[in-house]
Amino acid sequence: MKFGVVVFPGSNCDDDMVHILSKVMGQKVEKLWHKRTNLEAYGKKDCIILPGGFSYGDYLRSGAIARFSPIMKQVIKFAEGGGYVFGVCNGFQILCEAGLLPGALLENNSQKFICKNVHLKVENDKTAFTHKTKKDQVLKIPIAHAEGRFYGPDDMIKTLESNGQVLFRYCDENGNADESSNPNGSLNNIAGICNHARNVFGMMPHPERASEDLVSNTDGKVLFESLIENTFEAAGITH
Repeated sequence: MKFGVVVFPGSNCDDDMVHILSKVMGQKVEKLWHKRTNLEAYGKKDCIILPGGFSYGDYLRSGAIARFSPIMKQVIKFAEGGGYVFGVCNGFQILCEAGLLPGALLENNSQKFICKNVHLKVENDKTAFTHKTKKDQVLKIPIAHAEGRFYGPDDMIKTLESNGQVLFRYCDENGNADESSNPNGSLNNIAGICNHARNVFGMMPHPERASEDLVSNTDGKVLFESLIENTFEAAGITH
């Protein structure tokens, strides 16, 4: 599997992502400048990543301008062709703005920037991104955002839930997902989702910041391992 990490003006987690993928996971990875107009070197089994940061200074709203960067036409085409796309934090916001994922990320209900470790409960372990986890497994992964409150109309939320598109839910260390374990007011404590085809993934927490012993937390590493191993038949995954 080959990885491409898109760099927008204002991206600040691109180097973190490249470090984890190349130095920790031992994968082939390259940075993709946002003005790039082709992704012909990437196939269906490869992955394009939209990292965290503050693309275009978060003007208008987070991800709203980056959605129109030249490379996004190719990212949309790549995803529609079955390629894997993963957005973290600002990348998740961009995917929602681009229509590759449903819903929106609104301002935290505290109206404050939040940077801390949180716990996530795995809701769906039958995707390329989660098949090495176990349902209801609790992961500790940090968040760092001011606009991470996942929101959508009732019918959309019901569809996400019934289709198994909710990947992660904010919870406490024991897996209890309630208001007290919800850091930003996300509906249904939703922290990460996928599209209906299960090849586009987005989450607000940063797994690349929890993937090596150096930071005393490797809970996020299993998600990258899932993508890399990508053992659909063994995991009973269809895509």
